[in-house]
Amino acid sequence: MYETHTAVVGTVITNPVKRPTNSGEEVLSFRMASNVRRWDQATGDWTDGGTLYLTVTCWRRLVAGVGASLMKGDPVIAYGQLRTNEYTTRDGVERADLEMRASAVGPDLARCIARLERGTRGVKPASESGQEAEPDGGTEQRADGTDTQHEAAERVEIEAVAAAS
Repeated sequence: MYETHTAVVGTVITNPVKRPTNSGEEVLSFRMASNVRRWDQATGDWTDGGTLYLTVTCWRRLVAGVGASLMKGDPVIAYGQLRTNEYTTRDGVERADLEMRASAVGPDLARCIARLERGTRGVKPASESGQEAEPDGGTEQRADGTDTQHEAAERVEIEAVAAAS
């Protein structure tokens, strides 16, 4: 089976579903669609092309982040190992599905605004532990001139942005 790493930009079309595996690990999966739109110079308008559908599977640290952050309808960018799963249905029909084993998943900031809730790696957020979480060190200057501590993101709130077309 041929496998390659790629990025796909699209929209989440099913709510993410988390399930346990036989080994006790959790896996989270969702379906996404990536639509092609091209400018038609002859008509002076945008035209729709084909749509790529795929299942995105998330393992380990991605399970919690994606599960708490994304839902059906959200604009998303997924990066990972792409492969085709070939199988035969109970009716004897041969089928193939496209699957991505994700390495990174996040909101498409060209089509939404994401607000991060920050926590600290390896430490429960203040809301869970009853104490204020300590940052894991390091500072960074934001575009607005304020400093921020390097911290792991806990949850992302996504707001849709009106698309200019």
